[in-house]
Amino acid sequence: MSRRVYLHVGTPKSGTSYLQDRLALNRAQLEAQGLEYLHTRTGDHFEAALDVVGDRWAGAERAARGQWDALMLETRKTRRDLVISHEILAAAPPDRVRQALSHFADDEVHIVVTARDLGRQIPAEWQERIKHRGGRTYAQFIRALVRNQRSNDSQMWFWRVQDLPNILTTWGNGLTPDRLHLVTVPPSGAPSGTLWERFAGVLGLDRSVDYTDSTTMNVSIGGAEVTMLRRLNVELAERKLPRDVYIDWVRESVAREVLADRPAARRATVPPKRRAWVEQLTEDWLDWINQLGVEVVGDLADLRSVWPDDGDGWFDPDNPDPEEVAAAAIDALAHVLDGIANGAAGTGPMVARFARRLRG
Repeated sequence: MSRRVYLHVGTPKSGTSYLQDRLALNRAQLEAQGLEYLHTRTGDHFEAALDVVGDRWAGAERAARGQWDALMLETRKTRRDLVISHEILAAAPPDRVRQALSHFADDEVHIVVTARDLGRQIPAEWQERIKHRGGRTYAQFIRALVRNQRSNDSQMWFWRVQDLPNILTTWGNGLTPDRLHLVTVPPSGAPSGTLWERFAGVLGLDRSVDYTDSTTMNVSIGGAEVTMLRRLNVELAERKLPRDVYIDWVRESVAREVLADRPAARRATVPPKRRAWVEQLTEDWLDWINQLGVEVVGDLADLRSVWPDDGDGWFDPDNPDPEEVAAAAIDALAHVLDGIANGAAGTGPMVARFARRLRG
């Protein structure tokens, strides 16, 4: 019998970090069932995925060079079924996908795509860009989405990693529909663990096993908080703040530990005037998926966006209450100063570099 290889290739912001962490936490349980989540030098499959995608990534592409081949060496050390997972694989162009899949000529390859409705994906991807030092306003981001989608410009990152028909076509080329699995992210309010149960079912895992849960989640922050962070990015770009300092202090500390926990934060949603466009695009995708005949795990209706009640008017994250922005900035500053005062791990060198940059 040929070995099964499950390639979980996207999409970003569809619970992938949670699923990957849970796979890692339950390696022993998976291996006992004949499935292996491969080890790497970093503990995840990011470097191997970046090696396949081939994009520049703030210098990380140099460290990633050759890591897909290194991962393939690991696949030859076991006869277990395999699962490889990273969301940026969705961005790989056809030629690199063919090259990556050539390593599995003797295996039974299955492509797994996790997907969430565009109504949640659009604001989530915008704030993710901001957390990676982006400076686009929400309005600019949305206009670019509409313009590039209508022109079928595959170079925009959002569409490279979120266009479900394109991802399934690129990765599923040459595979029968029963080897393509679309796992839908349940709507807000669904029981915790639903996504894992759907994903584990595709992998053929025993659902009666008590798998260790994960607390890893990509943080979501409110519109005023995103705007504060975006304005901070503009200022820090002018001061040429080093990337490692930004990651430690802004993305991992301020965004994750402060902005994500602010009470009563108002979330960004798709502007009302763009919702019909989202709905039509979604229906086009669902028609395509039905015609292709891929295995849908969950419910395709999960991919239809549910809009909030805008009875008090739509909240524009580009124009939040200035007091909310100021309050978020004060909380962030207090958190950083508290970390310095209490000697947070590694803060000495980071603070010194930060201070030198601010002084010029």
